[in-house]
Formats: sequence, structure tokens, C-alpha cells
Amino acid sequence: MFSIPDFWTSIENFVDYLDLDFTPWIPWLLPPVIIIVFFPYLFLIFTYFTSLIIFFYKMYRKILGQPYDDVAKETIVKVVAAIWATYGWIWHGYDVVGLENIPVDQPILFVYYHGAIPMDIYYFMAWMGLIHTKLIHTVVDRFVFKVPGWSPIIEAFKGTSGTVESCSSLLKEGHMLAIAPGGTYESQFGDSRYKLMWKKRLGFAKVALNAKVCIIPVFTRNIREAFRTLSWGRRWWFTLYEATKLPFNPVYGGFPVKLKTFVGKPIPYDGSLTPEQLRVKVAGALEELIQKHQKMPGSIMRALWERVYDPEDSS
Repeated sequence: MFSIPDFWTSIENFVDYLDLDFTPWIPWLLPPVIIIVFFPYLFLIFTYFTSLIIFFYKMYRKILGQPYDDVAKETIVKVVAAIWATYGWIWHGYDVVGLENIPVDQPILFVYYHGAIPMDIYYFMAWMGLIHTKLIHTVVDRFVFKVPGWSPIIEAFKGTSGTVESCSSLLKEGHMLAIAPGGTYESQFGDSRYKLMWKKRLGFAKVALNAKVCIIPVFTRNIREAFRTLSWGRRWWFTLYEATKLPFNPVYGGFPVKLKTFVGKPIPYDGSLTPEQLRVKVAGALEELIQKHQKMPGSIMRALWERVYDPEDSS
């Protein structure tokens, strides 16, 4: 007859079996947990880490009674650039192709495709700051300035909300400027097909014609595989976006995929072009970069594999 002590003995044996047999499954179960819980927040954590470094540097100079002047700003910018370049190299194997296409002795307007989170442009700016010692100003959406704790890094990366007049002035002063014409709309509703979503925006073309500068298209392969937005409920997210102009569509990912930025050939200033004609010309050049270097639809697994084997390196 099966007694109560025998029952508890059986339970204890079963628990012991579970404890013994469960441990080999930990390596299989832990990575998905890390991917789901940790990856999406790594970029955010790193951003705040960088902001803290800048904040403490300012406090340090204040304690010493030293001004936070242009020399101090240049120093911390180099530190931040080195940190971001290292992070990009470790986490995404970040690389740039076509730096020789950039004339460093003149102002340039870079036009790029906007990923769900444009960490590629921060990596690219860091590279330019370290290699060419010239920092690229970048146009960011107004809502970014309202995110708590991001002001130091926006200032370090020369972020601006950017009107046509202010952007033109920066270029006329000899600075480099980066603009993603698709902006938040493209970041929120683009997908792995990498279609440009510029609507009828002409601001960047007006800036280039006003400042009489060349435009260089820039595209980063697999940027949509690093972070993605939800594909379901897009009508609802779009309604919220149209009403508020804020990015409500959730972003997920943070995957350590291979990111490689391709710098296209300069499109020289041509005063005979209208803003509409220049927009078409630049869009065509950027689409050509995308078609040449991005397999579509994008694949997260393929982008991860490219960390090990890059087909373009062997061609």
C-alpha cells in the first residue's frame, strides 16, 4: 500500500531529478531571456552612461574653477567619440566604406536613411570626429530635446532641431551637417524593405541650394535589423503619430548585427535645379546605394551571420 511517507519521498526524488536535469538547459534558456530583456535597453543604458560622463566632466571643471570653454568641449567630444566608436566596433562590428568620397576641406550636407533608432549616424559622426577631426552637426526631432538626461549628449553631438535658415547658416560657416529627410516618420513606419519615406519634404534640398553645397548620400546596411518597430497595429500607431508627431510605435531589438555604412559619391551643387528636382536626384542616389548594398527584405539572422562572413569582403 502506498503510504504518505512514500509519497513525500517520491516528491523529493522528483525534485532532485529536476534539479539535476534542469541545469543543462540553462545555457539554452538564458540567451533568449537576455535578448528579450536586455538587448533593447543596452543602447539606452549606453546613451545615459555617455551623458553621465559629460555631466561629471562639467562638474569636475566647475569644482576646479575652470571654464567649460571651447577647448574643454573639444576634449570631451573626442572622449565621447572614442567611446561611441569603440561601442559600435564591439557591438555591431561597425565599419565605414567610402570615406575617400568626403572632401574634408568644404562644407557638406549628408543625407541618410533613418533607421528605427539611428545609432549608425552616431557611429559615423564618431568616426568622422576621430579620423577627420571634424564633427558633423545633425538635425534631430524636437521631441528628443525633451527626453530627460539627453541634453548633454545632444549638445556634444551638435544636435539641432534645424530650420532651413539655421541649417543653411551652419553650412555657410563651413560645418558639416547630416539630415534624414524621412525623420521620425521613416523611423517609425519603415521596414526591412528599406523604402524611402520622405513624403513631399523638400527642406534638405532648399538648405543645400541656399548654402550652395554638395550632398553626399549615406546608407548603413542592416540598420533595420539592429532595431525594428512593431508591424502589427500600424494604423493605430500612425493615427497617434499624426495627432502628436511623437514616436509611439514600440521599438524592439538591439541585436548585435553587422552594421556597415556606405558613403556615396558627392552630388555637386547645381543652381539650375529646383528643390523638387534635387530631391528626386538625391533620392535616386540613396536608393541606388540601398539596392547595391542591402539584400531585401532584410534578415536579422543574415545580418548576424555577416558578423562572421561578409560577402562583400570576399567579392
